[in-house]
Amino acid sequence: MKDLKRTRIKELLQSEDFDRKVLIKGWIRTKRGNKNIAFIAVNDGSTINNIQAVVDVHSFDEELLKKATTGASLEISGTLAQSSGQGQSVEIQADNIFIYGEADPETYPLQKKGHSMEFLREIAHLRFRTNTFGAVFRIRHALTFAIHKYFHEKGFFNIHSPIITSSDAEGAGEMFRVTTLDPVNPPLNEKKEVDFSEDFFARPTNLTVSGQLEAELGALALGGVYTFGPTFRAENSNTPRHLAEFWMIEPEVAFNDINDNMDLAEEFLKYLIKYALENCKDDIEFLNKMVDKELLNTLNHVNESVFIRLGYTEAIEILEKADQKFEFPVKWGIDLQSEHERYLVEKHFKKPVILSDYPKDIKAFYMKQNDDGKTVRAMDVLFPRIGEIIGGSQREEIMEKLLGRIREMNLPEKDLWWFLDTRRYGSVVHSGFGLGFERLMLFVTGMSNIRDVIPFPRTPRNAEF
Repeated sequence: MKDLKRTRIKELLQSEDFDRKVLIKGWIRTKRGNKNIAFIAVNDGSTINNIQAVVDVHSFDEELLKKATTGASLEISGTLAQSSGQGQSVEIQADNIFIYGEADPETYPLQKKGHSMEFLREIAHLRFRTNTFGAVFRIRHALTFAIHKYFHEKGFFNIHSPIITSSDAEGAGEMFRVTTLDPVNPPLNEKKEVDFSEDFFARPTNLTVSGQLEAELGALALGGVYTFGPTFRAENSNTPRHLAEFWMIEPEVAFNDINDNMDLAEEFLKYLIKYALENCKDDIEFLNKMVDKELLNTLNHVNESVFIRLGYTEAIEILEKADQKFEFPVKWGIDLQSEHERYLVEKHFKKPVILSDYPKDIKAFYMKQNDDGKTVRAMDVLFPRIGEIIGGSQREEIMEKLLGRIREMNLPEKDLWWFLDTRRYGSVVHSGFGLGFERLMLFVTGMSNIRDVIPFPRTPRNAEF
């Protein structure tokens, strides 16, 4: 048996090659039986489904089997057989069992089922071992792969935008400072201000809020690029929709206008949803049963829908006439809240909506200005349950207009010289957007809290490991 190689449980569950010797390694999910026979359900993470090992109790050491408790790690070798049990097609008739690591039934936190999400967040280092989080993080992997696959097939180039940056793409100022200066006694200049010339980068630097500005540099030479990396917001928001560290996918495309941008966003989202439905079937069906019983219906409905395209002004008119009282009053010029976005998607149109042409005063400096002088060619994709899932725009390619907007917003013009150079030399119409990966994950998994779709959530007062 020394030459017997381990086989993943996912592969064995799909096999019809019976009566052969196999070896599995994994963790015990359950053990049941009587004084003559034991049934050990083993999972190795390759699938949400367990494989059952049938154990003749009298053929094994009693002390060994006592160690085979929920959570223990082990290897089992035996004969793969067709199962007569309900809910399974194959099983293993165990010949040998070896325990790698025990799990004390008195202290192992996952001994019982039905733990709350709040409890599992307290033991986030172990929550991977549950069915729910195993499903979520397998889907997260699949969607990560699908994102790269989509853009590769479309001829895009992946660029790695910096995590440490001296620019603030959003102009929000809510950024995490990166410094090597002594926090107690930093060097001071003549004005008694912190002297950043003594810092590692000789200037104030922060963790990035977006890779967009760097992506524009790439797009204006390579045509179509995308970034996919971590971004950081120092917002003290302890809500189910906010993280301090999250992942963003940001494509940027030269010669694309706002309509091309909408087309790309819709096609991209549908591609990812379809990929998940086709490649994560077991995990999505589990989440549909245990987390959100409308999950499959929602995913299929969105994938089959033609997204509504609607101007911001028209959306405001619809909301003002809505037979619903909103917590946040509606008027032209406001930044729409989640309740407004979800009304449009879930009640009025009953399908995803792409909103465009927002007031310029609530949008970033780099967005293309419309001729009316009041709005910009911004676009947001709104989804059921989520609200905004994508935000983007056509970028302002005219040097004078971009510079005027920077000055109007009192942004540091001298620090954006490199960005302005792209408008000085060979500027073109171009567009892009950002997709918050965790918001996509919320939608595809049916989970309700964004902390439950990222392996190690970073939120205010929480950075345990």
